[in-house]
Amino acid sequence: MLTLLVVTLLVLFALNMPVAFALAGASLVFILCSGGALSLEVLPQKMASGADSFPLLAVPFFVLAGALMNTGGITQRLVRFANVLVGHIRGGLAHVVVVTNMIMAGISGSALADAVGTGAILIPAMQRSGYSTPFAAAITGAAGTIGPIIPPSIPFVIVGSITGVSIGRLFLGGAVPGILMGFYLMVFAYCIALRRNYPRGERARMGEVARAFVDASLAIVMPIIILGGILAGVCTPTEAAVVASVYALVVGAFVYRELAWADLPKVLVDTVLVTASLLLIISAASPFAVILTWQGAARLLTDALLGVTRDPFVMLLGINVVLLILGCFMEGLSLIIILVPIILPLVTALGVDPVHFCVLFVLNTTIGTITPPFGVIMFAMIALAKTTMAAFSREAWPFITALVLVLLTITVFPPLVTWLPSVLMGAAK
Repeated sequence: MLTLLVVTLLVLFALNMPVAFALAGASLVFILCSGGALSLEVLPQKMASGADSFPLLAVPFFVLAGALMNTGGITQRLVRFANVLVGHIRGGLAHVVVVTNMIMAGISGSALADAVGTGAILIPAMQRSGYSTPFAAAITGAAGTIGPIIPPSIPFVIVGSITGVSIGRLFLGGAVPGILMGFYLMVFAYCIALRRNYPRGERARMGEVARAFVDASLAIVMPIIILGGILAGVCTPTEAAVVASVYALVVGAFVYRELAWADLPKVLVDTVLVTASLLLIISAASPFAVILTWQGAARLLTDALLGVTRDPFVMLLGINVVLLILGCFMEGLSLIIILVPIILPLVTALGVDPVHFCVLFVLNTTIGTITPPFGVIMFAMIALAKTTMAAFSREAWPFITALVLVLLTITVFPPLVTWLPSVLMGAAK
């Protein structure tokens, strides 16, 4: 029966059915073939309960915050600030893309929102400055993957809600890996820029830096407000998401005055569409995960992994390889909901810190958003830059390599993930 479930899911994926419908459809086929062992009522009940979680309320508000940033002039000011900081380096606009996404990652927590927001501004600018279109699309998409790693993070909210791992610890655990992602991407972009002789801007004078900082200061302090509120115990991650949305609305509408009331309907509609697609996947994955548990998938997977090795480091390397492959073909959110509850007890029993594993898992699935053939950010960048999948893929592989090196680095050195949560929140109980 377990084989039937998995084969049905793969067939539906092969038929190009949307992820949520493929998951729900596979569950429906399994229930119909279970000979009455499971009632059809299980499907809607588990779908409803899957999305019935208070921490998940953070998702629409972080999505809304990102949309308000892009519409209210916040993203543009962050781009200008990043430009005066790193625009003078060879391949300057590529570094501007990375730095802008690192700052925006501390606000929206969404890879797609960050990539599209910066790409709409910087891909045309890079094209006008002589960068190849596929390169501009690839570095923008790769930089967008920083969004779910540097806190706050929508995937970390989802992981915490389904596993009970502290969301605050997950946020802090992603800080150093997110910075490493930005550094590695900039190193690779610099090497490519040197070889292709991509342009660089003039070094900004201190006065220009100061003016750009002041102009962007209200945006720059947003991550401090969000994380500070969580760490100080003033608000939960869900409440912090609301604060981020209100702050972005006030700054965009009343301070920068670039967010008109007429813009709000489109912003809200975009937020609803993105949120609905995410929550539909979460809902559809819930009965699928329940069936996997009922069929003993956790035990089978545990036995299979332990049959290969009991060394935690080798286990994590093997899991990384499997997830990188699965990430090319499956949506990251469904991988998180289905596999994290199964694998987490196994790796923690081997002595792996749960925060370390969850950050590794999310980084894995985030890399999948820019890998062919089904990366969601890849498709967005292809549409935005008007390029092809083949051209994007050729330019993206160096940056995918950089991100995999970050993954390997934090796998080998767990304190890069666990040190900051331990320092700021104490030892895990």
